[in-house]
Amino acid sequence: MTVHFPFQNSYSALPDSFFARVAPTPVAAPRLIKLNRPLAVQLGLDPDVLETREGAEILAGKTVPAGADPIAMAYAGHQFGQFVPQLGDGRAVLLGEVIDKDGIRRDIQLKGSGPTPFSRRGDGRAALGPVLREYIVSEAMFALGIPTTRSLAAVVTGEHVIRETALPGAVLTRVASSHIRVGTFQFFAVRRDTDAIRRLADHVVARHYPELSGAERPYHALLGGVVARQADLVARWLLVGFIHGVMNTDNSSISGETIDYGPCAFMDAYNPAQVFSSIDEMGRYAYANQPRIALWNLTRLAECLLPLFSDDQEKAVAEAQDILGAFSETFSDAYQAGLRKKIGLFTERDGDDALIQDLLDAMAKNQADFTLTFRRLGDAAGDPAADDARAQFMDPAAFDEWARRWHERTALEPQSAAERQAAMHAVNPIFIPRNHRIEAVIQAAVNDDNYAPFEELVKVLAKPLEDQPDYAAYADPPLPEQRVLQTFCGT
Repeated sequence: MTVHFPFQNSYSALPDSFFARVAPTPVAAPRLIKLNRPLAVQLGLDPDVLETREGAEILAGKTVPAGADPIAMAYAGHQFGQFVPQLGDGRAVLLGEVIDKDGIRRDIQLKGSGPTPFSRRGDGRAALGPVLREYIVSEAMFALGIPTTRSLAAVVTGEHVIRETALPGAVLTRVASSHIRVGTFQFFAVRRDTDAIRRLADHVVARHYPELSGAERPYHALLGGVVARQADLVARWLLVGFIHGVMNTDNSSISGETIDYGPCAFMDAYNPAQVFSSIDEMGRYAYANQPRIALWNLTRLAECLLPLFSDDQEKAVAEAQDILGAFSETFSDAYQAGLRKKIGLFTERDGDDALIQDLLDAMAKNQADFTLTFRRLGDAAGDPAADDARAQFMDPAAFDEWARRWHERTALEPQSAAERQAAMHAVNPIFIPRNHRIEAVIQAAVNDDNYAPFEELVKVLAKPLEDQPDYAAYADPPLPEQRVLQTFCGT
């Protein structure tokens, strides 16, 4: 059997300044540890063939499949607010693009496949732990309905990488609508290459925003489209307690997908100032800061597009500011609508925003678990005697006072208790990739070559909204001794 990828390579057809041609570095003894079979089928690939030795060698970068045109993409970026004029794919190679069964073009990229011209003295490799983390969290985000890159496969390489110590090496096969970032535009903007910016913008419109191709001002419309998608994306993050951890402009996708799962994490106890990333020492990318940072990143994109707006700098800036001004309202509308759904409100009334904020304030003060509070509130919607939401609060009386007002508010709507509960359970997950569970999976894999915990966690997270009695323990918050206080980038 031969592995066949029906590649179409539109990005590598762009000028050479957009990328470096580089093949993955072969590895010693690749072994497939996980193939995402449903995703393979969606991409038009044969999962049975991908699970062969030949498939593992391709997914590890040892063999380059026919039709691939491997490249490392060039980009720049603001990293924690500091601009770096050249970053690029330092440990990833884009093999090519395929058209999936829905007619959507998807990148297939090997992450951890060896050094590239953009590696900046790095080894270009990935350790097993970060590969498993990205596989788990990206697929969990997909199951939660949040736009995201996805994981097609994880392969161990049979080699070790050196970080603080020697660790098993691995390669992740990542699938994305594209890997074009805000930093991709910045790469050309800092070089004052307006022709390349226009070429890139035209490519993005054709690939991600084809409905804008006939717009009177397509580049203005492009900025507006990216603003809208990013505002909606960050609202979705906040609604499930997700913290990206490293929202640099080179990790901000033009397509509106979540990309680059490094020191990411889901909150346990609700805390707007929560930070997990070990490299975010100042809390720049804390949970509640994410909308502000998204707008900051979009402003950097707008700066890149100014030459396409108008030759009159003052006019171009004013037009960009007008487009960026829509972010706050778009985000707020999406976030507040999501919060109303989370507490079972079908209509809008005066006082709803205050009711929601009072709940969040009480949760923060009482260290209530973010995920379980909302999930158990859905239980209480169906059965007022259910008190599991109350049990999340250090001071249950704080919940009682709020719950009284909530019951009064829901009584003003015509939906039945069963309808309200079903609607709340449809938006409030019971299972999230909790940090302590991910760490346990990584330790079992790294220390014992045991992937059974990984397989089970991935299985549970594929159905985050469904009660799974056999796996009920996966919904539990960590015990004090299990708490993960920091997450790490892994590079």
